[in-house]
Amino acid sequence: MAISLPGYVTASVPNPAEKRAAWYKNTAPSYAGIFLWVAFYLGLAGPTISQASLGVCILGLVVAGLVCFGLYYYAPAMLGMQTGRPLYVVGTSTFGTTGGYVMPGLLMGLLQIGWFSVATFFAADFIMKGLNAQSRPLRIAICLVWAYVLAGIAIKGIQYVARVAQFLNWVPLIMILIVLWANKDGISSYAPEQSDSWGGFVTILGMVIGFFATAGAAGADFGMNNRSRRDIVLGGLTGITLAIVIAGGLPLLSVAGHLGAAEGPRDPAAYDYAKAIASAGSLAPVMFFLFAAASLAPTCFCTYIASTSFATMLPKIPKTLSTMTAVTLGAILAVTGVAQNLIGFFTIVGASFGPICGAMAADYFLSGGKWPGPRAGINWAGYVAWAVGFFIGILDKIPGAPEGVVKALRPEVLSSFFAGFIVYFLLAKMGLEPPLVPLESGVKK
Repeated sequence: MAISLPGYVTASVPNPAEKRAAWYKNTAPSYAGIFLWVAFYLGLAGPTISQASLGVCILGLVVAGLVCFGLYYYAPAMLGMQTGRPLYVVGTSTFGTTGGYVMPGLLMGLLQIGWFSVATFFAADFIMKGLNAQSRPLRIAICLVWAYVLAGIAIKGIQYVARVAQFLNWVPLIMILIVLWANKDGISSYAPEQSDSWGGFVTILGMVIGFFATAGAAGADFGMNNRSRRDIVLGGLTGITLAIVIAGGLPLLSVAGHLGAAEGPRDPAAYDYAKAIASAGSLAPVMFFLFAAASLAPTCFCTYIASTSFATMLPKIPKTLSTMTAVTLGAILAVTGVAQNLIGFFTIVGASFGPICGAMAADYFLSGGKWPGPRAGINWAGYVAWAVGFFIGILDKIPGAPEGVVKALRPEVLSSFFAGFIVYFLLAKMGLEPPLVPLESGVKK
């Protein structure tokens, strides 16, 4: 008896060659924009340069950039390029046609709402800093206006946002350079309060990889717009690895310079990048507004990805209804301040998508570097791999977890990737993958 494919797979049409472009027109600037977003580096300094030297932390950024490129991005991006299909379709090999509804389908949408709430919170926070205002009602109003107006734009006019984003990428980069210049004199005087090089190194790995995990899996969506493996490699090395080093390293230097120039005991809040921005003097209010403006594109893109995910996986619910319901949840998280906990959110993202990327990488490896096609039902090899990896990713948050084991698994987000890879590999070798379902259109070799 023939096995039928679900509608979200059959409705997918491969992106044709004539609609694809060079890496510097899509993949590189899109990924660079993710890292130039202030949410990436706003809280990066506190848990890292307080423990380890600047040299160790910048080395951590280089290693994290290479890991994000090689482990999290490369396999999904190659699958997207080969097939011309998005993540929720190529993911049916690793998680099955039925399993794909949840992973990576709905899970991607839910986590994008988390990112939406983070973008909304920090955009409102920076606008408030620019106004030098403390009014809570004003903050709530800014959050709500930001959330609903940009959600509407994302649903109706995302193509215009994409064009504006190409320009907006330069805004935070220029601001980062200005902040560095304002704080450069104190860099040579900075020394970490603690002496734990390994702790600082693994912390920066965990924060960067956790931030990137969903974007790594979304490499399939970026890859489907690329022409060849060369585009995949150059776009990734430039937009991911190089962007991580620049967008992470320069703010670390700025915060170090701000602290090095300060007198007296250090306030933990002084590690916040916003303090380094304030050192720019009369330019600071304008810069806060510009950093907020640069959050416009990430907010819209998060909404658009979530909206597409819900519309694809839940087609019976009107797209506007599902999107606005999710946006309301995101706005509540922003208004209440829950979205402020960046490190906790990065941990959840890394634990959720680390094993997804690991399982997909194992599937890609076992299939000889190509997409084998959708697998029927639920691929339990993928789901078990995810469950084991997710457990490892949140182990440090579980009360009573053995301290020695938790310490050995740091950074947990990387351990969760390898757990997903290893478990999927072993279960696939044991024959636990369901049968493939033929797809009429071919796959580019």
